[in-house]
Amino acid sequence: MDSAGEVVNDGKITLEGFSVAARAFADKWKRHNLSFPPWSWVPLINRTLLKCYQKEEGYLSLEKIIILSSLEEGSAEEESLDVTADWWEKEESIDHTVLVQNVEDEAHYYDYHIVYSASYMVPMLYFRGYSSDGKPLSLDVIKRDLPSSSVSLLLESKWTFITQEEHPYLNRPWFKLHPCGTEEWIKLLSESSSSDGCQMPVELYLVSWFSVVGQVVGLRTPLEMLI
Repeated sequence: MDSAGEVVNDGKITLEGFSVAARAFADKWKRHNLSFPPWSWVPLINRTLLKCYQKEEGYLSLEKIIILSSLEEGSAEEESLDVTADWWEKEESIDHTVLVQNVEDEAHYYDYHIVYSASYMVPMLYFRGYSSDGKPLSLDVIKRDLPSSSVSLLLESKWTFITQEEHPYLNRPWFKLHPCGTEEWIKLLSESSSSDGCQMPVELYLVSWFSVVGQVVGLRTPLEMLI
């Protein structure tokens, strides 16, 4: 069944709905978040080779994001990440001033993947950090790269905590935000929309989800994406 036009009722999303929501999210991100590179859809061949050829499996990828530490401790910029991406270096309009403030070995690179969980029927955010020489960053180092508000959220919220496990498609250890509670708060968002006389369309599922989850890792969702 075509998932376009579906609405969110119970906080969950189907695999087909995830595919629709992923493309809508990537399109809105590209149009409204020009300070970042676009998310890309990574298609996967169904590994079971069962009668599921009509199901397009894949995940969203945002990679090689560079996070540069603030030069002044306790500065006004402490609550927001100083983020750029190596693809900017190929653009003529690049402002190099941010990059030259930091020596190369101080740059931390991050990859983010939005993956569908068939068990929970919700999206999950996988991520990894690494230094310029490719060495993986520990969770303690990663937490130091996050805004202090994100660290507080991780400590206080029962819905957002980080675990490490094997990436479901890459077979390498990645960190992830555990999906427990996702169904519950997405359902609350959907019910809030219903109280206004309309339900959340499936196309806005990932946008709404990432507006909460993205904050934990310092990636903010422009308000324009929620419209």
